[in-house]
Amino acid sequence: MNFEPYPFEKLNNLLKDIIPNNGYTQSILTIGEPQFETPDFIQKALCDSSSLLKRYPKTSGEADLRTAQRNFISKRFDVELSDNQIIPTFGTREVLFNFPQFLLFDKQEPTIAFTNPFYQIYEGAATASRAKTIHLDLNEKNNFKPEINEEELSTCDLVILNFPNNPTTSILSLEELGEWVFLALKHDFVLLNDECYSEIYTDEPIPSLLEASVHIGNTTFKNVLVVNSISKRSSAPGLRSGFIAGDEKILKGYMKYRTYIGCASPLPLQSAACAAWNDEEHVSVSREIYKNNFKIAKEILDIEIPDATFYLWLKVPNPIEFTKKLFSEFNVKVLPGEYLAREDKGGINPGKEFIRIALVENAEKTRNALQRIKECLDEQ
Repeated sequence: MNFEPYPFEKLNNLLKDIIPNNGYTQSILTIGEPQFETPDFIQKALCDSSSLLKRYPKTSGEADLRTAQRNFISKRFDVELSDNQIIPTFGTREVLFNFPQFLLFDKQEPTIAFTNPFYQIYEGAATASRAKTIHLDLNEKNNFKPEINEEELSTCDLVILNFPNNPTTSILSLEELGEWVFLALKHDFVLLNDECYSEIYTDEPIPSLLEASVHIGNTTFKNVLVVNSISKRSSAPGLRSGFIAGDEKILKGYMKYRTYIGCASPLPLQSAACAAWNDEEHVSVSREIYKNNFKIAKEILDIEIPDATFYLWLKVPNPIEFTKKLFSEFNVKVLPGEYLAREDKGGINPGKEFIRIALVENAEKTRNALQRIKECLDEQ
């Protein structure tokens, strides 16, 4: 298999010979990892359940965890799922990599479409599945929303959306998501939305593809799946707690497949995750932190505050050189947008004019880093 280097590996190669200005404390704004303590009640739940390490975990997850995740979906999206319509997972990265391989195994000439720019695991899954790839390009002209080409979609076996979107921060409305559900039914492809940023919104709650499926009358979620996790919402990426939910028929086969993978979450992690999924108060606190970071960014960089995520998709002159200069002179690391995308049919990389900035620090560190970015921009 020929996998592309990860964006962070490309960044390390770009900056490897640069000695940063040690007059500044280094600020790393490249990875979407919340830099806050996991809430105490989650840590306590983990410690209190450490005795469960003596037991093997079930592939299907403990009943308490499945119930907590279903309750989250019910309270947040007003969607009721049966126990057979959800599978707890070891985060979502493993699902996004192995689910396409499961789904496409028996396809003679499998085809995957996914948003571009993208989370690189989508591309890795396509490579591992020997699938043809169709990019759904997100750019300024289409307001960072995927354009619909039914001729291409009719050839797809799997379409992966990612809304709220990493890295562009765009969202799709309930009606727009519903249109994609309609297309999945019309052309009989499986539609999966990666919703890992659904809880990091700045104003109105962001809709789920599950809501959209119900909205257009697809109440059995035929051909429709979502993944989500607590990594962002609970500042707990180390718990590796996620789920895949939707079409019961697809999930029945996928569950059997998962028994061979051996990626069941340890029971103490499930107990801690159960506590996290059951609580919304700590998520509201996190949202306010990220919202305030965006306000600081608006003040310093004069940007529009995104509807969701904790990223800035910032257009800058010559992003590669800017990234190098920012690190060399101001000791700030950001990620060139072109590392998160591939060239479109016209030979244009939709991320080429942008950098991605992860606002995952506290207000003081965020302000300090953004002021350095502003100073670097002013020198361009």
